[in-house]
Formats: sequence, C-alpha cells, structure tokens
Amino acid sequence: MKTTQKYGKNADLALSLLVKLVRATDTLAMLTAKDIERYGLTPSQFGIFESLGHLGPMKIGEICSKKLMSGGNTTVVIDNLEKLNIVERVKDSADRRASIIRLTKKGQNLFNKTFVQHAKYVEELICRSLTEEEIIQLSELLKKLGTTLKTKL
Repeated sequence: MKTTQKYGKNADLALSLLVKLVRATDTLAMLTAKDIERYGLTPSQFGIFESLGHLGPMKIGEICSKKLMSGGNTTVVIDNLEKLNIVERVKDSADRRASIIRLTKKGQNLFNKTFVQHAKYVEELICRSLTEEEIIQLSELLKKLGTTLKTKL
C-alpha cells in the first residue's frame, strides 16, 4: 500500500514524483560515478574537469555557480586536480586578486581522450531506457521544473 495516499491528490502525485525522481537520479549518479572512477577522478573532480573541457577557463566563482558547489569545496577539488596536473591557476589580467582555472595540456589531452568514452556510456544508460522522443520530453519537463523551482530559492 502506498504511504503517500493520505495527503490529497496533488500532494500524493508530487510526493510520488519526488521519490521516483530521486531514485532515478541516485541510480544514475551511482552508475556514472563508477564510470568516472576508471579515469582516476571523483565525481566532483570530473564535474569541474568536464565544465572546463566544454566551456573553457573560468574563475572559481563561475565554477561554483555552474556546479552548484560551495567556494570552499570547489577550492579543495581544484587543489586536488592541480596536484594531478589536470588544471592550473593563472592570474586574471583584469583582476589581479582572482585566478582563472584552466585545463593543463595533460588535462586537455585527458578530456579529449575520456569524455567521448563517458558520453557513450551515458548514452547507453539513457537510450536503453527511453526513446529519443521520451528523452526530449523528459528534458523539457525537467528544465521547466528546475527553472520554476529556482525562483523559490
């Protein structure tokens, strides 16, 4: 028996959706984390690595905003990527107080080599479960939900 069927129709629907969304997200996160491990990175490291690979050099604040991470956590992750010689800090010529984070040559080579493999893995996970039309529809619905929820922050 469903435990959520006591709060009203809309609440029951919303709670049911929340449970399904969280379970699907958690499962997808666990599966992609296993894939990311083969590159010798943590999911947080891979997230920053992926952002820099696709968007180019950024200030730490921009990375925090893109990855929804705190400044302190982002700094620790960047420090660890720097120890692996995947990223480097360079002084911002427009603001000497700030640093810009960018991929090193090693980091760029790693990105070029690994991200195609990771994208294929994610494609297999998602396309095994949903049709192209369903992926597009779900993407649009999740974007709508996320955009609406951001106004509540």
